[in-house]
Amino acid sequence: MKRTSLFGHGGTMKALARHIPDAIFYDDKCSQAFNDENGFTVKPASEFNPENSDLEIPSPGIPPSNPLILKAKNLMSEYDYFVDAMPLNIWISGTNGKTTTTQMMQHLLKDKGSLAGGNIGTALGDLDTDASIWILETSSFTMHYTNIASPNIYVLLPINPDHLSWHGNITEYENAKLKPLSTMKEGEVAIVPHKYKDIQTAAYIISYTDEIDLASKFDIDATKVKFKGAFLADALLAMAVKKILFDKVDYEGINSFTLDPHRQEEVRDSKNRLWVNDTKATNIDATIAVLNRYKEKNIHLILGGDDKGVDLKELFDFLLTCDVKIYNIGTNKEKLSSLACKYSIDAQLCKNLADAIEKIDTNLELDEVALLSPAASSLDEFSSYAQRGNEFKDAVASL
Repeated sequence: MKRTSLFGHGGTMKALARHIPDAIFYDDKCSQAFNDENGFTVKPASEFNPENSDLEIPSPGIPPSNPLILKAKNLMSEYDYFVDAMPLNIWISGTNGKTTTTQMMQHLLKDKGSLAGGNIGTALGDLDTDASIWILETSSFTMHYTNIASPNIYVLLPINPDHLSWHGNITEYENAKLKPLSTMKEGEVAIVPHKYKDIQTAAYIISYTDEIDLASKFDIDATKVKFKGAFLADALLAMAVKKILFDKVDYEGINSFTLDPHRQEEVRDSKNRLWVNDTKATNIDATIAVLNRYKEKNIHLILGGDDKGVDLKELFDFLLTCDVKIYNIGTNKEKLSSLACKYSIDAQLCKNLADAIEKIDTNLELDEVALLSPAASSLDEFSSYAQRGNEFKDAVASL
């Protein structure tokens, strides 16, 4: 029996521990050893000794610079741990849209016995290995640590700068996203952005430039799909996988899918003014996508949070093409205000989200749009992007 160390004591690792009865947890937040609710030993990270461990499995969010990772000699990802137990598996990754694409794909394939999980919803340790298909939203963190497992079908959305403070730079982030292609086998399929069409892989590559090209490649009539803007690509990718597996273009199925809240979610205040909750836009590309959708309107944009070390030049270059005033919140609000000054973009420094909403309330006209699309993580001031979005909606409802 291998002596197994689990790094982190969150839901992902707890689910995995159910398959490894003698595992020991090591957690940065633990100050004194204890037994958890399931009887497992949890120790401070400082107590980890690689000489007493034959296998180390990290929670995906733990960065390579963490002392636990630096000490480990036998690292393995949870994906690698389950490599022999996985049924046919589909991985979805990219910078934006992977959650929606995963959900849409599960919606289309659930009648075929599929289960969805990974980075969202159900952890791998809780997925039924007797299922016909696993649909896994797969983060760059997970793929960084994965060296054995690879998908039967890999769906890659466009890659844009994100998580640079974790990966170190854009090259390492991109390499993590492309890593599964190096271990895919002949007969497996990868749907990837056009810039990766010539990447070395044994898999069959289907590349795409945009939604029109994607629809054409799979003979899908995009006019029959109810989703538009950023969500159209998500829908087309989900439909493409069903066509690959079952040779069916499922318009009825995709059009019955309901989007989750917090992504381009439109709400109206008591004066019938439009406010858009796009709190899930935690990076530049997602914010640019929603700005494109409302570009014909005068936009009051709430920006800010933890930008994870990303260069914001691309966002501000795009803001110059919009009729926009920005309201800066979060830990990077001074940085945003400095950039706004440099680019001569109208901006207001705000105490917090509530203050930004109050300021917009005094300025917003009926034919304009107020938009929460922060281009940054929420974890500097909120427990999650959902809390940030809910507070936004509650405040708008009370206006």
